[in-house]
Amino acid sequence: MLGSIPPFLIFFIGALLIPFVRGLPRLALLLAIPLLGGANVWAIQEGFQVQYDLLGYTLTPVRADRLSLLFGYLFHLAALIAITYSLHLKREDSDTLQHVSGLIYAGSALGAVFAGDFITLFVFWELLAISSVFLIWTRRTPEALRAGMRYLIVHVVSGVTLLAGAMVWVHQTGDPTFGFIGLEGLAGWLIFLALGVKAAFPLVHSWLIDAYPEGTATGTVFLSAFTTKVAVYALARGYPGTEVLIYIGAFMACFPIFYAVIENDLRRTLGYSMINQIGFMVCGVGVGTALAVNGAVAHAFNDVLFKGLLFMSMGAVLHMTGRTKASDLGGLYKSMPITTTLCIIGAASISAFPLFNGFVSKSMVMSALLDEGHMWIWPVMLFASAGVVEHAGIKIPFFAFFAHDSGIRTKEPPRNMLVAMGIGAFLCILIGVRPGLLYGLLPFPVDYHPYDATHVLTQLQLLFFAIGAVVVFQLWKIYPAEIPSVNVDADWVYRRAAPRVIRAVGGAVTAVDTAFREAFVGALRRILRGAFRAHGPKGILARTWPAGSMILWVSVMLTAFLFLQFL
Repeated sequence: MLGSIPPFLIFFIGALLIPFVRGLPRLALLLAIPLLGGANVWAIQEGFQVQYDLLGYTLTPVRADRLSLLFGYLFHLAALIAITYSLHLKREDSDTLQHVSGLIYAGSALGAVFAGDFITLFVFWELLAISSVFLIWTRRTPEALRAGMRYLIVHVVSGVTLLAGAMVWVHQTGDPTFGFIGLEGLAGWLIFLALGVKAAFPLVHSWLIDAYPEGTATGTVFLSAFTTKVAVYALARGYPGTEVLIYIGAFMACFPIFYAVIENDLRRTLGYSMINQIGFMVCGVGVGTALAVNGAVAHAFNDVLFKGLLFMSMGAVLHMTGRTKASDLGGLYKSMPITTTLCIIGAASISAFPLFNGFVSKSMVMSALLDEGHMWIWPVMLFASAGVVEHAGIKIPFFAFFAHDSGIRTKEPPRNMLVAMGIGAFLCILIGVRPGLLYGLLPFPVDYHPYDATHVLTQLQLLFFAIGAVVVFQLWKIYPAEIPSVNVDADWVYRRAAPRVIRAVGGAVTAVDTAFREAFVGALRRILRGAFRAHGPKGILARTWPAGSMILWVSVMLTAFLFLQFL
């Protein structure tokens, strides 16, 4: 049976069973789902397909090749870590909702990466949005409810745009197969825009910064693993070698750095860091060579691990202290030494220190840029790499666990949280030391050796420069202070501009409406007064008229009628 079951089906069936079991059986079932699903995907052979005919079209709900299998392995691993991290949730109905929505969310991500046609992709694309929003709403704060609603609207619009592009594509080609698309024609641009929204392209990225920090401590770990990585997969499938992606990716890698530096909420900082890392993936897809695409998807794999580890460490801090603001934290290494150590491993990994997993994938993208002659983009991405060291490699662990002593004394988070973080940290180191374990899963044959003198020396110089710059900025007191504040970027459009426009337009409409109502009511009152004067109890038409006068008027009217008839 294993190797022939659609990967998403195991998660969906598990989500249906979870509400009916409690206690240890629920914990065992939760862990069994990703383990059984992982064994099933591992047994699936390259080239495996499930197809059926619908209305004259051949749909492929499951298509397995090296690219989809890589993401299949990744998503099962991410689901196992996230589920382990959430095992302590077992008391309230909201906890059940988180477990169910998390399973459906992970299953939807698997359905999307194994989808071989646009219709199947659209169905799972929308299920991703609908299931994941409950991981935000179950926090049950007013901010989470509003952010979740905005998140849902954005992703439903993305799905509708994807459907519109798919319909145009199928109409033009007669084939619903999801493969290479390119930017030629309306269909290509519509699908590109839909994928760009989910990948958090610049100007349509605010949903990520807005929603992820408002999710629950456990829900954000799920969120960090699936949505954006499905978008990266879809770009790698449909738009490899699309040059505009190089420039989009470079901009994505750079602009979040400036916002992350001044951001006080450390989970929002990680949100900006996520966009920064996706920029490297998008840039690699845009280059389009075998090395670049391998680097992009390998970095997506590693990002789930080290970014998940950082989100888990901040989730542990939130769970134990109820706080994630840098200005409120500090000194937690005294009471949370294990979490501190695991967070530092995640920080070293995202900073691409040699012997950590970020180094063995990010350097592939950087090498591909040089190999293809992108001499102006390479220093831009080098700057972005240095920025990662500052805002994720140093800022996150420093302000959460060191910096000033906030006086908070707590304890380590529940054991399942530590185990989940430990798995992530172990894999970050294992892949960094043994990159061949990951390289063997990539879609193209790998002829790349990260640990040569050039790569190692270049990265070490970059790391020392970035760390030295932070130290100097701190000593000179020009590093932005961590102060309670709310920063806005593209979300200024709906947070500031939209309310002002609505108030201005609403004021104008109200003024016009008031003037119209007053004019209409005034005219109506005049008509009624005139009618009352004529037909009221003392009006001219209410008087008693002599019979002779009435006969006279009837004669006049009859004469006028006859005259008009004979003209």
